[in-house]
Amino acid sequence: MKVSAVINTYNEERNLDRCLKSVADFADEIIVVDMHSSDKTVEYAKKYKAKIFYFEQTRYVEPARNFALSKAGGDWIFLIDADEELSKSLAEELKRISEENKVDFVEIPRKNIIFNKWIEHSRWWPDYLVRFFKKGKVNFSEKIHEPPKTQGLSLRLEASEKYSLIHYNIQSVSQYLERIDRYSDIQSEELIKAGYKFNWQDLISRPSSEFLSRYFPGEGYKDGLHGLVLGLLQAFSELTVYLKVWERQGFEQQETKNVDQLITEQSDNLLHWRIINTPALLSKIVLKIKKRL
Repeated sequence: MKVSAVINTYNEERNLDRCLKSVADFADEIIVVDMHSSDKTVEYAKKYKAKIFYFEQTRYVEPARNFALSKAGGDWIFLIDADEELSKSLAEELKRISEENKVDFVEIPRKNIIFNKWIEHSRWWPDYLVRFFKKGKVNFSEKIHEPPKTQGLSLRLEASEKYSLIHYNIQSVSQYLERIDRYSDIQSEELIKAGYKFNWQDLISRPSSEFLSRYFPGEGYKDGLHGLVLGLLQAFSELTVYLKVWERQGFEQQETKNVDQLITEQSDNLLHWRIINTPALLSKIVLKIKKRL
């Protein structure tokens, strides 16, 4: 079975060599669809004898996904981003799956490395993605971060480091903030298109819910300082989305009644998750109640 590695790129000279090197022995052909990069991205692609195609520059990759897939000639397609790396153990497993030819697409866990650390919690792991599939069995939406439409039998790999795709995600605070600014533009536009009307309460409830869900149910606290920082940054991302909706709708004035009540509700949620996830705190509360009785 012939395998095509497909990569969408835009100014990826910092990452692309590592990515291409990881798929060079795995894939029978390498397809690179570039959005007219101004750096050495295309030069790196040529070094690995990739077939190079061009697509108009867009703010995010999804509109170019299906075009890139259409250029692949393999029976199987491995979709990989320029800031990702295929490990030898995952490559061996995918080769075995393609040779057996019993399934149509494979969900692969992704190992996100952020600020020099593998984030094992905080809803960043196992981060399953459909990245290996028979040609014609997967179709991507042009909406940002929308899951693809799939056909046929699926296989989900074990959530282990051995079978994970390595993702060198965000490596600096500036890069994170730039991504928040870029994605929040798109997300705020989509909310308005869907009919959302700005409500000032979302400036409190949405960011706090995002932080709490990542830090407690998502066990972000197990990632230490990284988990705390990422939870706060994701909360800031949510705040930015709704602020941009407010901006796009003309900074309409709204009466902010019961702010203290809303903040109290979020504080109660915080206490709820602390009690559930911190046995020592729960023991102290029970002890205090017993003393009062």
